[in-house]
Amino acid sequence: MALKVHKSGFVNIIGNPNVGKSTLMNALVGERLSIITSKAQTTRHRILGIVNGEDFQIVYSDTPGILNPKYKLQESMLKFVNTAFDDADVILYVTDVKEKLNKNEKYIEKLAKSKTPVLLLINKIDISSQEEVVQLIQQWQTILPDAEIYSISALRKFNLGGIFDRVLELLPEGPEYYPKDELTDKNERFFVEEIIREKILLKYQKEIPYSVEIAVESFKVEKKIIRISAVIYVARNTQKGIIIGKGGDMLKRVGTEARKDIEGFLGKKVFLELFVKVRKDWRDNDNQLRKFGYSG
Repeated sequence: MALKVHKSGFVNIIGNPNVGKSTLMNALVGERLSIITSKAQTTRHRILGIVNGEDFQIVYSDTPGILNPKYKLQESMLKFVNTAFDDADVILYVTDVKEKLNKNEKYIEKLAKSKTPVLLLINKIDISSQEEVVQLIQQWQTILPDAEIYSISALRKFNLGGIFDRVLELLPEGPEYYPKDELTDKNERFFVEEIIREKILLKYQKEIPYSVEIAVESFKVEKKIIRISAVIYVARNTQKGIIIGKGGDMLKRVGTEARKDIEGFLGKKVFLELFVKVRKDWRDNDNQLRKFGYSG
């Protein structure tokens, strides 16, 4: 009797900001691991989502959007992207129906030279016409002739089955990299921080969301409740007042909405306490970036 082959590998999701990488990751994993907003730079870290079967383990990786760094935080985010190019068994390069084909040409050239299999995913076809999609496929075939092209809607979960099947075919034989019951490499604190940051991305405008980082200071699990204390760090004193709002109104709203989502995520009642502190220009400070889990 032949032994069953076990396939495994790293499938890295790469692309420009706002093309739907996080929506795709969540759809492929079947869980809401990456936060999603309409703002660019929503994803800051590289987040793994693990899909297990009896004879396979697919480790998906959501990465920050490709950008031209303006400060050290963005340089660190770009390192996550570059690493994802290097250690992938399969690359899912996500574009969409609105994106210019020559955006970030350096990375397109990198894909063209890559020896790693590339699946190019044209996302958001639900907001386009069939004629436009066909034209885009033809254009991308010229730019990346070795890539396999799929037209999808990550939001509507359209045409994702074919991607899963093809990824499984392309993966090499390999071991379990993570225990079969693990869904991600991140802990509960990380997701609590991400949920709070998502609320700030949704509630505040301009530079404020991009100047914010969250740190869970305490996470106490009791019989009937989880008590969480978290700090919202900002880069300047003026931002602190904006986050708190008049009479603490804005901070209270962020806390209420975040707590509801955290309770849904953890499956338990939560008491959430939020504080706001200033860490002057933390986005350009190597020590602060390391504390927040970036390479600095």
